[in-house]
Amino acid sequence: MLEKEFERLYYKFRANYCKNLFASVKEGSLSATDSYCLEVIFLLDGPTVNEFADYISTSLPNASYRINKLIEKGYVRKQVSEYDKREYILEVTDEFLNRYGANTSFNSKLMAGIREQFTDDEIYVLEGMIKRIVEDIMENK
Repeated sequence: MLEKEFERLYYKFRANYCKNLFASVKEGSLSATDSYCLEVIFLLDGPTVNEFADYISTSLPNASYRINKLIEKGYVRKQVSEYDKREYILEVTDEFLNRYGANTSFNSKLMAGIREQFTDDEIYVLEGMIKRIVEDIMENK
């Protein structure tokens, strides 16, 4: 039962993400691959070029090509690492964050619904459970 309900919740989040992904693809400035690459850079929170390439299991030249396309479109910037001047840290730009805000709307509606449907005590327990899942279970994998 838990597995099935968690899977349903996960699919709802994924469906919303895909809806927003394809909305940005329709606008013509980003391909689906570009959008996924941006998402990875954002979620890795400042990866190096090598970390990004490793994460998406691609060659460094292919990753560099993708990154340079995103830089040209204004969605990513490279910053020289303060620890190793030969290395670049990838950051998403405000342009990406403005597009990514579509997911914020979904999350705001979800949070409003939770606050409407549950008591403060239930929300406190839910928040604690989510925090433990993210920090204790998922971070240790």
